[in-house]
Amino acid sequence: MKIYTKQGDGGLTSLVGGERVFKTDERVEAYGTVDELSAFTAMLADRLREDPKASGYVEELERILSQMMTVEALLAVGEEGSEKVAPLAAETIAWLEERIDALQQRLAPITRFTIPGGHATVSACHICRTVCRRAERAALRADQRYGVPAEVLAWLNRLSDYFYVLGRTLTAHYGVTETQWIP
Repeated sequence: MKIYTKQGDGGLTSLVGGERVFKTDERVEAYGTVDELSAFTAMLADRLREDPKASGYVEELERILSQMMTVEALLAVGEEGSEKVAPLAAETIAWLEERIDALQQRLAPITRFTIPGGHATVSACHICRTVCRRAERAALRADQRYGVPAEVLAWLNRLSDYFYVLGRTLTAHYGVTETQWIP
C-alpha cells in the first residue's frame, strides 16, 4: 500500500464517513492540532522513559495518547460517520481530574503564574499544555459550526491542566527552581 493517494492534492480530505472537505475545515484543523499534540506528548513520554523514577508518568502519558486517538477520531467525524467512532467515556475525564488532584496535593500552593523552563522535560510539558490549549480553541470553533461531543471539549480542557500540573510536579522531581512571574 502506498502512503500517498494523490486524493488531497487539490486541498480536500475525507472525514470519517467519507465526506470530502477542504483541509482548512474547522474539524480538520481541530483533529490536526490534536495530532500535533500527540506527537509532542509522545516526545515528552520518550524523555521521561530515560528516568527510571518517572515510569508512572510514562504510563499516564501512554494512556492519554490512546485517548487522544479517540478524540482525533471524534473530531474527524463527518455527516455520515458518527456510528463509526466510539464515544469518549466519561471516565476519561474523571481519571484526568483524579490525576490532577493527586499531583497537585504534593505541590506547594502558588498564587502567581509560573514561567516555563528550568529543565527540558518541564519545558516539554508546557509545550504540550500550550498546544493542548490551541487544540481546545480549534475544537471550540469546530463545535460552533458542526457540533463536537461535550466530553471532547471537557477532556481537552482538563488535559491542559494536567500538563500544567505535571510540569510543576516534574520541576520538583528534577529539583529545579520554579520561577513565578512577578510583574
